[in-house]
Amino acid sequence: MRKVISETTSEKVRYALESVVANGTGHNAYIAGYRVGGKTGTAQKVEDGKYLVGNYITSFIGFMPADDPEIVIYIAVDNAKGVSQYGGTVAAPLARNFLLSAIPILGLEYDEEGMDKEYVYPDKKYYTIPDVSGLELKDALKQLKNFKVEYEGEGKVIEQSPKAGIDIYEGETIRLYLSE
Repeated sequence: MRKVISETTSEKVRYALESVVANGTGHNAYIAGYRVGGKTGTAQKVEDGKYLVGNYITSFIGFMPADDPEIVIYIAVDNAKGVSQYGGTVAAPLARNFLLSAIPILGLEYDEEGMDKEYVYPDKKYYTIPDVSGLELKDALKQLKNFKVEYEGEGKVIEQSPKAGIDIYEGETIRLYLSE
């Protein structure tokens, strides 16, 4: 296999692209505790040699973990409606959802070495999911006040998804499975 860039150059580019996700236009693809790198794109479309007004292709290409990639994803959305047409607002959140689902499939471990996200208004906040296993539903709900909770059964929590210790957006859904 032929090398096209040096290890040093590859490391610098991966670092820069992780910074795009942690502190730049790709911030909507950020997953706390997992190193994500990526780049947003916004391209105004052309027809008959003229730029179309309000008609864009928005995109995000990303990879994870940023220090040793195991997955690469590319999302492109043609002429999104009802939103600001930028790669960071349209395609990056979609990529984040796919990458979140890849974490257990790839068996990726939580990594505290990644970059911390710098929050700016109106960014959503992340919260770490607490372990509520063994708790009665009412007690579990108190600990999960920052999230939407769906549950099945009655009694004590026997399983939760996503697992405890993962950081997710405020208001995202956590599913609880209770003993009958």
